[in-house]
Amino acid sequence: MSYKFFVQKKSQTPQSQPIPGREAEMIQGRSGGWMFKADLWHVLRRCLLIGTAQSTYYADKHELTDDFVAVLQQAIALNPDRVASEILYASDGRAINNSAPLLALVLLSMGETMEAKHAFQAIFPQVVRTGSHFYEWLSYTKAMRGFGKLIREAGQSWLSNPDVKGLAYQLLKYQQRQGFSHRDGLRLFHVKPLTEDHNQLFQWVMQGWENLPQEIPSEALAQIWWYEWLKRNPEKTHEAIAKGRLTHEMAAPVGKMDQRAWQLLFNEMPIGALLRNLGSLTQLGVLTADNRDNLKRVAKVLNSAEHLRKGRIHPIDVLKALKTYQSGGQLGRSQKTWQPVPRIVAILEQALALSFDVVPPTGKVFLHAIDVSGSMSYYSVSAIGLTCCEIATTMALATAKAEKHYVIRGFATDFRDLKITARDSFSEAIAKASNQNFGGTDASVAYDWAMKHKFKADVFCFWTDCESWTGRKHPSQALAEYRRKVNPQAKAVYVTLAPSQISLVDPQDALSWDVAGFDPGTPRLIQMLAAGEL
Repeated sequence: MSYKFFVQKKSQTPQSQPIPGREAEMIQGRSGGWMFKADLWHVLRRCLLIGTAQSTYYADKHELTDDFVAVLQQAIALNPDRVASEILYASDGRAINNSAPLLALVLLSMGETMEAKHAFQAIFPQVVRTGSHFYEWLSYTKAMRGFGKLIREAGQSWLSNPDVKGLAYQLLKYQQRQGFSHRDGLRLFHVKPLTEDHNQLFQWVMQGWENLPQEIPSEALAQIWWYEWLKRNPEKTHEAIAKGRLTHEMAAPVGKMDQRAWQLLFNEMPIGALLRNLGSLTQLGVLTADNRDNLKRVAKVLNSAEHLRKGRIHPIDVLKALKTYQSGGQLGRSQKTWQPVPRIVAILEQALALSFDVVPPTGKVFLHAIDVSGSMSYYSVSAIGLTCCEIATTMALATAKAEKHYVIRGFATDFRDLKITARDSFSEAIAKASNQNFGGTDASVAYDWAMKHKFKADVFCFWTDCESWTGRKHPSQALAEYRRKVNPQAKAVYVTLAPSQISLVDPQDALSWDVAGFDPGTPRLIQMLAAGEL
């Protein structure tokens, strides 16, 4: 006769119940499982990096965004300067796009204190960097708060940029978005020109150039002159692109676009536009398997960590481009079809690896546990249909490729061998993980497997939406048991890939961390935590 059942009850609690004595620290997730309540600032960072504009398996986008706004309002009331820092952190190429930081910027401008308003003014130009951002900010502002003195000053400042050439580029490239045009902006904010170049630029925005000047007015207005010249001479598209350095957004609507025109655009195409147009350039015959010079330029641009960082290219941007390009036009909004060039696929695979921030191998042993439960295949973070599972697999593989000692497995209600190694391409790894998407969620099975096999991991890395609910014990209890039986110094990192307010990290555990997902720096952060550098 044994009382093991009674002793186990003290150290193991079904995930459908809160841990006895810890009820005040826990909340019930949308899946029904009980988890620890995430810290306000962790939730804010998650929402900023991941966004809430897409529904998850457990909540729709309206519910998620209501939660995001409530968290923002609470954080702004507590510490507006810290909120501003978080917005900047996310906006600087770490968020999947700039929409969540822009929405947060509007909420910051609505803060009741002068500190909040000053924080808004301080970061505005660093968050609203392009004409597209400006339009999006205008649309959110109009819907949520209106245009008072604070907003008028911000709008006037943006439209009075002393860099007239840069301003002209933005006004020409993004002539209208989100139901606004720059004519609306000038009228709304009553902007006075700082210089004669500003004056001519604003005249072009408001009235157009009925009579094209015989000479280019100034270097700052050269692109606009060539754009207007092209409108009057569409048969001379090649000359306008070559001499005016027009982008495809400027030339395509008014010029006659043929293969030569696209070749000229390709020669100067910035990294973001190149990623978005790889399929079109292939379909048009600009990128072919035997055009070594063009393929060499694609590799030079995309396989440069410096170019990727300066262009604020997020790994998800590269993953979207890879998935879209490999589809040959079957995915995304393009109506074109093409035969993928294998060399370009290889370049995109390399670009994806480079888009993550990693450090030299730490020598530690990692166990990567990828959530492959049914909910991870539901949530899509873009129009391309990237699922949480695909992104989790990509991030886990990027981390594994930086290290020598690792295991990658998937968890749902069991701990599955995904047969993924660092030798796999990202596409191969995603296919292996995606074929396993089914079942409920129990993060504790990773620890159970490690105990059963006496696998001495230095770091457990979980890539999950955090909705663990089916297990007989909480992950924190399983980790404590693993430390007693195998490795007392084992660390755990939970990378959360959904904008939720729950956490699998025991707040009393100094060797466990909760990390917001979709950050290109996550692999580096995990390595530094493993090495004890943080």
